[in-house]
Amino acid sequence: MLPPYISLRTQKMSFLMLILLAVSGVDSDSHSLRYYYTGVTAPGYGLPQFSIVGYLDDQCVELYSSETRRTGPVAPWMHGKESPEHWDTESKIDQENEAVFRQEVLLWNKRFNHTDGVHFVQVMSHCELRDDGSTVGYETFGYDGKEFMDLDVQTGSFNPTMTEAQIITQRWNSPDVRMGERYKVYLENKCIDLLKRFVKHGREVLERRVRPQVKVSGQEKGDTMKLHCQVYGFHPKAVDVKWMNGEDEVPSYETTNVLPNPDGTYQIRVSAEVTPKEGDRYACNVHHSSLEEPLLVKWEPAPSTLLPAIITLGVVFIIIILGGAGFMIYKKHKNQYTAASASDISSDSNTSVTA
Repeated sequence: MLPPYISLRTQKMSFLMLILLAVSGVDSDSHSLRYYYTGVTAPGYGLPQFSIVGYLDDQCVELYSSETRRTGPVAPWMHGKESPEHWDTESKIDQENEAVFRQEVLLWNKRFNHTDGVHFVQVMSHCELRDDGSTVGYETFGYDGKEFMDLDVQTGSFNPTMTEAQIITQRWNSPDVRMGERYKVYLENKCIDLLKRFVKHGREVLERRVRPQVKVSGQEKGDTMKLHCQVYGFHPKAVDVKWMNGEDEVPSYETTNVLPNPDGTYQIRVSAEVTPKEGDRYACNVHHSSLEEPLLVKWEPAPSTLLPAIITLGVVFIIIILGGAGFMIYKKHKNQYTAASASDISSDSNTSVTA
């Protein structure tokens, strides 16, 4: 089974859509171009039946949908950078790709013995230009969010990662097809050329530098302490965050993915679980391309609240004692005054009657 969408689109392909959120940023001076193709057996879950999404680094730059049947720029800085004829040509190619992909979805359903329900076929093509001038490429196929097969770029051959993919990989790797070699040529040449072109369009946005903000905190948990380092407001996406104890790195207990903020910057939280000892010097270490030197934010344990609490309780106790003693003295004097007054009145009355 030869997938015509490879040759029709000048070899633009895509990756597993579900992996998109988990893909980490490349090095600060590196750039990557990824195309995600997604075909579903029927529209649903807010997805069109077929779509192509192109990403340059973390920026969505290109989109095709079976609902619009047009390919066009997405990022604001991409508008006007390519000619209308370019987008017309891409739209025609992607319309043909859509027709082929619909057939592919049905064939893959048969391989997995699925006759009902909504199922997804996903493909990703990824090329990367690193800051040292070297390039790398990946090609991955998936079905219902699970990897189906991938490309060994070095050998130009496909490897099955599911039993159902063995037949198709054998055919695509056969001498009369050599599909993997075509992918390899695209990833190492045409994808890189397109990547360089797009980077020129968006260099100002892609390579802007925003310094990260850092907050550290600690949370007691029995005899241990959970240290949290929240790094936020930085751009580009690539960042390295770790806890240190002096010169020693502390193993991370929990690390979130790098998540986007509404303003186009990013955030991440790295946590470590430690048992503080005398002499420990914990600090969050942040490496980012916006920094000339790494940020080192120290964590200082909060002062003990035991002594202030004891003092407060002591003061309250003294106040209670003094207040109680004062009340007893007041009550005693009041009783004596009342008794004396009653005696005086009684004496006066008797004297008056006797008279």
